[in-house]
Amino acid sequence: MPINKNALIRYKYLDRLLSDHHHDYDMNGLTEKLNELMAFDQLGITVGVRTVQKDIETLQLAPFSAPIEITKRGTGYIYKYANKSFSLFSEELSREERGLLHEVLNTLGQFEGLAHFEWLEKFKIGLGFEDRRQIISFSNNPYLKNPNLLGTLFDQISNEVVIRLSYHTFADATVRDIVFHPYLLKQYNDRWFLLGAADSDKHILTFALDRIDKVVPLPERKYIPCPDDIADRFDDIVGVTYYENRPVEHILCWVSDASMGYVDTKPIHGSYTPLKGDAEQQLRTEYPKLQGGMFFTLDCINNFELIRELCSYGKDLLVLRSDGTVAEDVRKRVSEMNEKYSELRT
Repeated sequence: MPINKNALIRYKYLDRLLSDHHHDYDMNGLTEKLNELMAFDQLGITVGVRTVQKDIETLQLAPFSAPIEITKRGTGYIYKYANKSFSLFSEELSREERGLLHEVLNTLGQFEGLAHFEWLEKFKIGLGFEDRRQIISFSNNPYLKNPNLLGTLFDQISNEVVIRLSYHTFADATVRDIVFHPYLLKQYNDRWFLLGAADSDKHILTFALDRIDKVVPLPERKYIPCPDDIADRFDDIVGVTYYENRPVEHILCWVSDASMGYVDTKPIHGSYTPLKGDAEQQLRTEYPKLQGGMFFTLDCINNFELIRELCSYGKDLLVLRSDGTVAEDVRKRVSEMNEKYSELRT
């Protein structure tokens, strides 16, 4: 029996959904997700439950003979392939695609924290990839607590799975639970952080992996994608701590000759702007005791990571002023450090 174009398109999407063992789709769920996928690709096609039912029946017959497992769940039925590796539309990789995949797999495999990705070696062997020497090394912390969570959470984010996350804080060892929609894994200062939305109020939250105690997938819950590009929030901050109610501050700094090269070649923040010409001369007049060095500005939100970074240069970097609380917070941090050292001498 000939297959029309629209049916073939639906079969390809259904093949993807039936191969997804991270989610449990009943007939209504398959129909809803199928329409979402086709709408996302702007195909202009919408189908109903009856059409999907007929498609499932067709896929179970020759020439497809798809091993679709139908399992009763509550008052409905869950549909998925009985064989996790089965797919109707497997494709051969081109030479260029194999080369690119080879580089990606080798780079990914060099993250020692991805213990959950033990399948990488088997995958490379199955594709006939040879061993190669390491040509790029990423910063990592071999003593990081819970490195196995990196692979687990990568898997949940990739497959859009809601999770129940159990966590504690350094200040309080009490373990708390939260239903969470994971969006992004981000590394900062040799630690890994998970960003996502709380199911209760959809607020974006950040959790350090070393303070996560347990992750349980909740395939029965509907995953809510992030409405915005979550990476955009890092444009205004240093590190990972983002306060939605804090404004971006304009910060004026001076750095000495000894540290000027380090700041200039590895800026503290993307908004880093060295001041030259008339602006610099005016500041030289305003701050005559600051000999040499360089004046520069930053525009970012005040957070713990920013204050720590600014203080890390010691006497070689001074925060002269800001239109918010950054300058005062730095002075307070320095004053507290001085008090601690003074206490040691008494």
